[in-house]
Amino acid sequence: MRPDDRRYATTHEWAKIDGDSVMVGITDFAINELCNGNEGDLVYCDLPEVGRMVEIGETFGEIESVKAVSDLQAPITGEVVEVNPVIEDHLQVLAEDTWGKGWMVRIRAKAPNLDHMLDAAAYEEHIAAAH
Repeated sequence: MRPDDRRYATTHEWAKIDGDSVMVGITDFAINELCNGNEGDLVYCDLPEVGRMVEIGETFGEIESVKAVSDLQAPITGEVVEVNPVIEDHLQVLAEDTWGKGWMVRIRAKAPNLDHMLDAAAYEEHIAAAH
């Protein structure tokens, strides 16, 4: 079961309210789909510049493995206020600590409400139905 302290998008991003911003990352399911459990297969991650405004559903970056490229979708509207500096040089952190050190961006949301996203149980049902 995935952590229930955050919400999930059907596009496999997670979002967690953290103070006055929303921390965003991708789920373990997304990482496994990209690299089949071999974290060395992750080769590139493009994240937005601090200060960029994003809208819900807008592509804000991409992650690439040796087998696929996947767009990263903004789960909330707001301004990117921080980008995780570790990811660029150490993509393996995404697989090693998906829910903690593997966060990608922090967005200061106009309205930090994640009710439009799935809770952990609904996300589990979503990925089970997709496979």
